[in-house]
Amino acid sequence: MRLNRRTLFRTGTAAGLGLLSPHLALGADKTLTIALPNNPTTLDPIQISNHDAMAITNAVFENLLEVNLDGEPVPCLARAMPAISDDALTFTFDLRDDVVFQNGQKFTAEDVKYSYEYMLDPKNRSVRRTLFSPIERITIESPTRVVFRLKHPYRPWLQYMTKFMGIFPKGSREAAGDDAFKSAPANLGTGPGVFVEWQPDTQIVLRKNANYWRRGVPDWDRVVAKIVPEDATRLAYLMTGQAQIISAPPPRDFARLRTTPGIQTGSKVALGGMWFMQTNTRRAPFDDVNFRKAVSCAIDRKAIAQDVLYGLLDPTATPAPTATSYHNAKADEALGYNPARAKDHLARSKHASRPEFELLVPSIPYLFDAKDSAVVMQSQLAAVGITMKITLMEQPQILTRAIAGTQVACLLPLMAPSDPTFIIQICYTADQIMSKSSGYTSPALDAAIQESYRYTDSARLDPVLKRIQDILAEDCPNIWLGFVGVANAWRSEVTGFRPNTGLSMWLRDVKLG
Repeated sequence: MRLNRRTLFRTGTAAGLGLLSPHLALGADKTLTIALPNNPTTLDPIQISNHDAMAITNAVFENLLEVNLDGEPVPCLARAMPAISDDALTFTFDLRDDVVFQNGQKFTAEDVKYSYEYMLDPKNRSVRRTLFSPIERITIESPTRVVFRLKHPYRPWLQYMTKFMGIFPKGSREAAGDDAFKSAPANLGTGPGVFVEWQPDTQIVLRKNANYWRRGVPDWDRVVAKIVPEDATRLAYLMTGQAQIISAPPPRDFARLRTTPGIQTGSKVALGGMWFMQTNTRRAPFDDVNFRKAVSCAIDRKAIAQDVLYGLLDPTATPAPTATSYHNAKADEALGYNPARAKDHLARSKHASRPEFELLVPSIPYLFDAKDSAVVMQSQLAAVGITMKITLMEQPQILTRAIAGTQVACLLPLMAPSDPTFIIQICYTADQIMSKSSGYTSPALDAAIQESYRYTDSARLDPVLKRIQDILAEDCPNIWLGFVGVANAWRSEVTGFRPNTGLSMWLRDVKLG
């Protein structure tokens, strides 16, 4: 029988969902199978950039802090949140003394210092090094106490350590080598999952860490992460029990999944999950601010959010979620949908006569499938006189071109920590991973970002964040589209799983009923 979407829902409800999952056969090991749309490029925690694959690396490696379901930092390998000096430059962490690495080595402050200093060493070329460059020095006070000294106040760095860093044993880089961290990080972390194998483009397998420091977890014996780029196939895996949790369920099917017996769904707007058209201000036609504003004002974000993404997008024309206290409604309105204003901006640009450009769009879903949205944008731009050519390309290739600054425009969803300045920092300040993708700099923006680092309370921080949006609305270096909803679907035998604002899948606490 040929499986289309309608057949999948009918057969899945009538038959597949009523059977005991093959992963839960009596007497068998408990195997949790998940389906991810993208193949990782690395499993090294200081190099990884693929959001979906972080479900694996965050099961293998841990850090001093992690995030809860709402994206807030909470203790992990640290016993408590750090003690912070009055000048916000010294952070003292007291560490757990009951943690061992998967290789049996006891976790101490030596491992923390070693891991961070390795990542900060320029010769090791960590893609996230610049995010942690404000760290001036790391001092060990005892086996269970480590002190970080910063060069200047830097509010976001605690958020950054929860996503872009992992602790590994002292000496492990020299002993195991970079290739092991990249493709076979066996026994190198403290997490609940121990690496077993990676078959590129097929699957990644973890086994339970029997000596994990959190007693009673994980409930599973193995995790098998299937790499399934096709939407329909990933959905079929869920409906027929070949996978118990899937990432990036097709938006057009998500509403129907909500009411399918035996299936559960959930989504959360990711405070750091910005979706935008990354335009290169150094390449025509995006070298003209009026052209950039014309593109921004021609796009009906609300229509795309409702009719194409079925609610899995918080539409906004500025880099701030609409429900936050720091969202700048005036800046949002200035760049939001307004065809008349789009035509006016286009008429005032130096590319007013029959402009066209190429947009790179992910061919395989990353967080969600953007191809249909790109087609709608193409039509909306045509309505104001702009021709957009769509070129499909795999997400890693798009990122490579964007990082090198060789793209004209690309459609990017970026999943980041929930700090409101992260994507702004990496795209619009010098020497960051995405600086070349925009080709944009602004001394006023740099100063505002640096000022924001001094504040943690919304009373002082929010006005600075709104001023940042004013600067970006005036210069419009990119076309912001909204903040994505992290969406997952899972079978009813799965408990303890919920989508969260920071990670695609948090597997540690999942139980198989």
